[in-house]
Amino acid sequence: MDKTHTDETLIDETLIDETLIDETLIDETFIDDFPIEKIPVERISIDRTSIEKTSIEKTDTKKPHTGTSHADGSSAKQYRPLVILTGPTAVGKTKLSVELAKRIGGEIVSADSMQVYRGMDIGSAKVTKEEMQGVPHYLIDELEPWEEFHVVKFQEYAKRCIRQIYQNGRIPILAGGTGFYIQAVLYDIDFTEHGGDTAYREQLQAIARERGAGALHEMLRQIDPVSAEMIHANNVKRVIRALEYYHETGEPISAHNEAERQRLSPYRFAYFVLNDTRERLYRNIDLRVDQMMEQGLLQEVERLRARGCTRDMVSMQGLGYKELLDYLDGAYSLEEAVRILKRDTRHFAKRQLTWFRRERDVIWIDKEAFGGEQERMLQFMEETLRQRGICAGEFS
Repeated sequence: MDKTHTDETLIDETLIDETLIDETLIDETFIDDFPIEKIPVERISIDRTSIEKTSIEKTDTKKPHTGTSHADGSSAKQYRPLVILTGPTAVGKTKLSVELAKRIGGEIVSADSMQVYRGMDIGSAKVTKEEMQGVPHYLIDELEPWEEFHVVKFQEYAKRCIRQIYQNGRIPILAGGTGFYIQAVLYDIDFTEHGGDTAYREQLQAIARERGAGALHEMLRQIDPVSAEMIHANNVKRVIRALEYYHETGEPISAHNEAERQRLSPYRFAYFVLNDTRERLYRNIDLRVDQMMEQGLLQEVERLRARGCTRDMVSMQGLGYKELLDYLDGAYSLEEAVRILKRDTRHFAKRQLTWFRRERDVIWIDKEAFGGEQERMLQFMEETLRQRGICAGEFS
């Protein structure tokens, strides 16, 4: 799944993001009530300037719930509804999320770090206008490939979109495979930045230049072995951030991450994870890569390269883009690039599942248990939402 390299994050973006260049990822609201007539557009753009200027109200996620309707057994009345549909890449989230939205009066916020970029359609498996079937989608085609996008920005944008969906009298559906993005919204994670010690950061950067990334990673292992196990040595920015956090607070960032994961959600939510057998999932991944190549993924990467996009951009570190950039740079043959892409995508799917198994309150939808029948899956999801009191129009 994040994507997501940013000095603004205190919590580590550990596991999931097709945009991360290293493949080891770790651990990694409240709205106005206005009626809606109908929304004629499908891809909904947001005013990014107003987001940056507007103070986004935060919910007190430490406040205890009261009652019995929430997923953790607490009250649901004062919490607005949120549906999450996620799962590993190539499992079929897009189609199922659109069908669910049509049934429950939902609108979809993309929790994908790549589909936010314009011109990156094939490699991100971006939802098409036809696939949307008239269901409004948010955070699709919002940024140029050279613009920065990370979990802090995603959280701001997503909360703004969710507010708009409530105003529309609809239910927000957060759909996509970036687990850390989902977690950031669901639990309203606090990304307040510490002041930082510029001199210490420059010292760490010098160590990386002079002694190599491995030396820096060993420093992290000495003070925070959990983070060292999860953060790849080549991800120097995140290694430095973890070392900075310890330097500033005396606390391992892994401990901070764990504390953030225990936050209560400000939403009345249902967190669905779609899954399939490993054999079918891996077969679908291989098939998807072949289809992407047939649809022109190489030409898409060539166009992006011609526009000045380089591998050091977060967007170009996504699966499919970095491998074909290596091919274009002569690192290996096209056949080898495709083989590596398939392999790394399978590894990515495995890491996604590892992330979702660690999350609280998830509802697994194993396609095999439903005989692969979408109708049965949808009926199960609708019944679950009814039991949790998640209904359109109940936003007071």
